[in-house]
Amino acid sequence: MAHVVALSDYWWGWGNLLFRWLHVIAGMAWIGASFYFIALDNHLEPPKDPRDAARGVGGEAWEVHGGGFYRVEKFKVAPGRLPEPLHWFKWEAYTTWISGFALFIVVYYSHATSYLIDTSVADLTAWEAISISVGGIVLAWLVYDALCRAFEGDEALLALLVFAFVCVSSWGAWNLFAPRAAYLQVGAMIGTMMVGNVFFVIIPAHWELIRAKEAGREPDPRWNVRGKTRSVHNNYLTLPVVFAMLSNHFTFTYGHKNGWIALVALMAIGALVRHYFNLRHRGLNVWPILGIAAAGIVAIALLLR
Repeated sequence: MAHVVALSDYWWGWGNLLFRWLHVIAGMAWIGASFYFIALDNHLEPPKDPRDAARGVGGEAWEVHGGGFYRVEKFKVAPGRLPEPLHWFKWEAYTTWISGFALFIVVYYSHATSYLIDTSVADLTAWEAISISVGGIVLAWLVYDALCRAFEGDEALLALLVFAFVCVSSWGAWNLFAPRAAYLQVGAMIGTMMVGNVFFVIIPAHWELIRAKEAGREPDPRWNVRGKTRSVHNNYLTLPVVFAMLSNHFTFTYGHKNGWIALVALMAIGALVRHYFNLRHRGLNVWPILGIAAAGIVAIALLLR
């Protein structure tokens, strides 16, 4: 029997290695694309040639990389004719989520009594804990998407409400799961919000633009706005998710009695740092943001001490 268990643990270990490796690789590709395109948008300037503006170009940027010069154009809505081939950016997001959920199954769901459950926190059975975890992941997308639709156009209020939802989710996970698993649960919930943006909003918005061009109709610019808005949301959610996914290396954060507050605070600082770089790409060096972030780190360190 011991040999069978050892063999089982061995193959679970391979699942952990392979899914984690794939998750990291796909995540790097997704994050890299997100950071690049938001930076590109912030670097765009009105076209200098009136003929480009007449073609529908809304912004252009010159870049140098890898030994060459690139001229990038972004159309206000869509080009006069559909180009071929047209490159999409979606499988990075899908692969990141699928591999991440598979990793959750391999590590936390298949060993729920060891990693997902802490009876001193909540006396749950394995199936109860797994069901709550999966339900929370689904609920995250439903609540976030409902907030986005209800408060479309008021980004400041929406950001506050989404942050409040993340706080409530962090507190709930903290009181249901083992501390380390609670951090990962919140990260998985936010990651699901991000991939939901890609699958349910951004890619369908792209398809609407393409179908309009194929049908000879003028594309509705509202689809551009929806896709761009959710893309910006993903950009700000990226660093909070990255911290949550790396948090199992930092016992002093989730090992504290108020660890859920540390989680929320560190994720908020991650979003703040992302905001600094987004502004920097627009030519605005708002350095006090970094000072506030540093002060926040010091405050959290003192709280956890």
